[in-house]
Amino acid sequence: MSTAANPQPAVHAAPLLRDSFIELPARERARALLDAGSFRELLGPFDRIESPWLPLQGIVCQADDGCVIARGTIDGEPAVVAAIESAFQGGSIGEVSGSKIAAALEMALRDCERGKRVRPVVLFETGGVRLQEANLGLAVIAEIQAAIVALRRHVPVVGVVAGMVGCFGGMSLAAALCSYLLVTKQGRLGMNGPEVIEQEAGIEELDASDRRRVWQLIGGEQRVATALADRLVDDDANAVRAAVHAAFVQGVPAAHRSEQVDTFLSLLAQVDPASVTPQNMRELYRSGIHGAANKEQP
Repeated sequence: MSTAANPQPAVHAAPLLRDSFIELPARERARALLDAGSFRELLGPFDRIESPWLPLQGIVCQADDGCVIARGTIDGEPAVVAAIESAFQGGSIGEVSGSKIAAALEMALRDCERGKRVRPVVLFETGGVRLQEANLGLAVIAEIQAAIVALRRHVPVVGVVAGMVGCFGGMSLAAALCSYLLVTKQGRLGMNGPEVIEQEAGIEELDASDRRRVWQLIGGEQRVATALADRLVDDDANAVRAAVHAAFVQGVPAAHRSEQVDTFLSLLAQVDPASVTPQNMRELYRSGIHGAANKEQP
């Protein structure tokens, strides 16, 4: 007990050093990346552009179909941010949500073709195609991929995989097409998620409950170390914003990842599927990517 003769020191809560980006919903993630006061949402919840297919299967819709499209500015330059909401259907891509992303990128492309550069950012937080709208979802993911490839000829397309859902399925291919892909340690990136791998190949192949192993194989840190992502960013809204801004300052890369097919195929040819470890994959990609870069230098 504190007394006048023996006062106890006051206890103060430690100040929060970081503003978690992962904990933000999609709308606030988009707002965090845009210049203060410039956020303007397109086709928001009050427009009620929602899936016509989910009610037929007894699933309650979300008024924005789990996708936020925001216009604004980044460093004073026009920008568009497409943010996927993981809290709705695991961030799955259906006809409406996918069409919103594709249309936003296509609008940015038209502006760029007219000489008005628009900075595009996609916040990937998705398990891939929405199974209830499989064919429609796959078709619109193809449209997203085509729009990214067309747009990146004019301006960098920046993708962010923050966590905790990660980025899987067809949308992992869309992420790979981005000019720059930013990830956190908590983010995961892969064609198939660990639960799908365990279900289809057995727990001997991968125990989806072994979180340490999963992140060693497909976590953000590993993806950067194996050249499948470009920059590791702390889970901090200011850090993510700074990394996005820096990517646009870099400009369009000399060669996108998808334009380095021969390099990646030569690396894959050296992989022994029976003895894959996170460390030997890092060593393989480090030597292969650096070796290819050195050969290109005059």
